[in-house]
Amino acid sequence: MSPAIVWWIATAVLVLAELATGTFYLLMISIGLAAGALAAHAGLDTTGQLLAAALLGGGATAAWHLRRQRQPAPPPVAANHDVLLDVGERVAVAAWDEAGRTRVHYRGADWQARWVGAGAPQPGEHVIDALDGNVLLLRR
Repeated sequence: MSPAIVWWIATAVLVLAELATGTFYLLMISIGLAAGALAAHAGLDTTGQLLAAALLGGGATAAWHLRRQRQPAPPPVAANHDVLLDVGERVAVAAWDEAGRTRVHYRGADWQARWVGAGAPQPGEHVIDALDGNVLLLRR
């Protein structure tokens, strides 16, 4: 079996592993393996193939890592609108108890809610800041 075929098989195995695990870094390394295969097709010796695979795979992995470090951190899951579509929605509060808790009617059902905003809670319209289990955490 030619070295190029071995490189292509290794590339395919890593792409399949990435599809199974969702680890994007494996895709970056597989780009390096594909570079090794192309180097083998170009007639480079084993050292040249390994060097091409290491430089491109390592470079792509490092570039992706640096790009991810520059991205802002996502909010916690309990307060992330992309995960919980209720975050950011508005509810009407009629009254609060002494402990900063209430019940609100939201999406056709009564929900327990707790005040997490600054200061004392007041009746009126509030925003869902996060969820704690099935308790809505509210702020103004």
